[in-house]
Amino acid sequence: MTQTAPRDEFLTVEGLRQPASISVDRWGVAHLRAEGEHDLFFTQGFNAARDRLWQIDLWRKRGLGQLAADFGPGYLAQDYASRLFLYRGDMQAEFESYAPDARAICEAFVAGINAYVALVEADPRRMPPEFTALGTHPARWAADDVVRIRSHCLTRNALSEILRAAVLSRADLATDLLRKNLEPMRQPVRPDGLDLSALGTECLETFKLATAAVTFSRARLQAPLDEWRRWSRLDDQGAVIEGAEMEGSNNWAIHGSRTESGRPILASDPHRAHAAPSLRYLVHLDSPGFNAVGAGEPAVPGISIGHNGTAAFALTIHGADQEDVYVYESTGDSYRYGNGSEAMQVIEESFAVKGHASQTLSLRFTRHGPVVARDVTGGRAVAIRTVWSLPGAAPYLASLSAMRSRSLDEFRAALRRWGTPSVNMVYADLAGTVAWSPAGYAPQRPNWDGLLPVPGDGRYEWSGVLDPAEHPWRVDPLQGFVHSANEQNLPEDWPHEHKTYGYEWTEASRARRIREALTRGPLLTLEDCTALQTDVTSLPARRLCRLIEALPRGTEPELWAAQTLLEDWNHRLEAGSAAAALFEVFLAKHLKPQLLAALVRDAALRPLLLPQDTESLLRAVEQPDPRLGVDPAAARDSLLARCLVAAFRDCGERMGLSPSEWSWGRLHHGHFSHALSGLSPENAHLDVGEFPIGGSANTPMHTGYRPSDFRCNWGASVRMVMDVGEWDNSLCINAPGQSGDPGSPHYADLAPHWARGEYVPLLYSRAAVDAGVTHRILLRPAG
Repeated sequence: MTQTAPRDEFLTVEGLRQPASISVDRWGVAHLRAEGEHDLFFTQGFNAARDRLWQIDLWRKRGLGQLAADFGPGYLAQDYASRLFLYRGDMQAEFESYAPDARAICEAFVAGINAYVALVEADPRRMPPEFTALGTHPARWAADDVVRIRSHCLTRNALSEILRAAVLSRADLATDLLRKNLEPMRQPVRPDGLDLSALGTECLETFKLATAAVTFSRARLQAPLDEWRRWSRLDDQGAVIEGAEMEGSNNWAIHGSRTESGRPILASDPHRAHAAPSLRYLVHLDSPGFNAVGAGEPAVPGISIGHNGTAAFALTIHGADQEDVYVYESTGDSYRYGNGSEAMQVIEESFAVKGHASQTLSLRFTRHGPVVARDVTGGRAVAIRTVWSLPGAAPYLASLSAMRSRSLDEFRAALRRWGTPSVNMVYADLAGTVAWSPAGYAPQRPNWDGLLPVPGDGRYEWSGVLDPAEHPWRVDPLQGFVHSANEQNLPEDWPHEHKTYGYEWTEASRARRIREALTRGPLLTLEDCTALQTDVTSLPARRLCRLIEALPRGTEPELWAAQTLLEDWNHRLEAGSAAAALFEVFLAKHLKPQLLAALVRDAALRPLLLPQDTESLLRAVEQPDPRLGVDPAAARDSLLARCLVAAFRDCGERMGLSPSEWSWGRLHHGHFSHALSGLSPENAHLDVGEFPIGGSANTPMHTGYRPSDFRCNWGASVRMVMDVGEWDNSLCINAPGQSGDPGSPHYADLAPHWARGEYVPLLYSRAAVDAGVTHRILLRPAG
């Protein structure tokens, strides 16, 4: 087959020092080449703006608290919340935290973004349609913008602390465990002198707003100035509304002794909320002395998952508890501390508001962090303490060191710089080494466990963060692989009381299934790894079906039919499976709510326990206790039978009377929503989907869904499987596509492949890249 010559485009760019190029392959992956570090990261910024200008411009304006200037008063509350969490410390210490040349890299990166903005201004045909639709323009960047913004980082347990306080003030730990399991199990430390019942979840609305995505509605865009404070609540889908958790990832590294090729394999598929465009971006950075390919966030220089030709690296979220809720006795702008009082720091900041004069608002801070709620009459204030206020906590920026590591020793040294998010790092290199370690700031709490809010009077203080030299490592283990899936994976003898990470983790079904798959069978291949990343085996289904199979054979026709459908099922949540559809409807729509109603008599308490912890639910049915009645096992069996009958009837109403018409994919769809799609019917084309898809939040192919309609709104943002040493064999997929431009052929082209569990090549060698290129952009320095 004859190779079609790539389409060439020539651009003259101010700020570039030597010629550089952007070569886009047939799958939309951009391969960047430059003659030096400055030009390489300049080109990365230029290319990020070329493909994702609307996305990164919105990211910057959200993070810096500048949305209201473009979109009006309905965004002022979100701006206020965002500015509370900006980094406000020493900028020199901040840049030096990531790499010796981090400032130079960020300056080059934003210069590239600004060069593309200038190009768009000179040639409005390049302007992304979202700017035109909303009548806005992209802004210029400064290097500080990249590192000051923290609020796009995944958060930890501040909201969970408040929810636990509410539950424990009205019930017991067993009830709260239905909401969130603890590992290792412990009784949360109740702080002296703090009335847990007085804290409502509304005190964290500002914190939730600071970390929320930007959403659009006509009502919000048209909000009057005198109602700006009302636009501060989030609905169940994360949209900001007028007021009156599913994170996860998988990764593993397999030693050459366990692979068919004899080379290590490293796989990663970080999970985040689905959107169009994708959260992550695949890019290849190639210059003398540095040649790396992989994925990162488009507004951040470098890559955080990928390889550099010598070493491969990847991350998943690790459960270090990086935040605390502090409650103060306050009078005006002072709060009690120690034997006296301290004044809050009050900063007056100006906020530009479209159509109105600038508004001056007061930001308040205690020694622990920003004040997110105040009850002036009641004399109380609430602040959030988070590692975000520390130098080095800009999410993923320590990748600037990690991505250049060429040995395990260099990688370990680089991870000492890692602040946020807290992650499981896996590593593999040409020497054959594979390794795992957690990375990130882990605050140490000498006299409490971080599971409940505490008084801010000085009795509950961090003693620092855990020294990275004390983080555990697994290197070349005898089992032949390392892996993680957000589970509690610290060593069995880890001294949790003295070296604290946290007690809240993702339940271990995915991790157990990955370990099961990597342990069994013959030597492993790349195909085994792609199959595992798209594996839809549900261990919760396996466990619950054992109980269902042990029930007496149904006398009701629906119970008999349901048991028959499930008894020969392989517990795989395949898109075409009728049994999978029945099981998930049974679990999400019937067993969860009915079990919660049986275990928690206080109906007003039940909403605080949603969406319910899977491991705690399984424990409640596998080990029934007197909360279910005088004969717990019989009550459990009756509950399972009732729910199964109800689910069978439910499926009949949804999909037809005959199970031959049912399939999980009829209910469970992959969907990528664009922020503007809800504004008018004309924008509906910006969404990508629907795609029938299998899996759930409990399968290695994480496809978390909202229970209201089973829409998959959470899962793999990108998947990669890397053949260490034969790099051109490596595979990847991004979804829905690489580009954020709705007019680009790469806006949604990868979504069908993603939905079918397919991959495309992750090209690396110059020969392979050049053979796959369809479009080249040749950049020339001005003058």
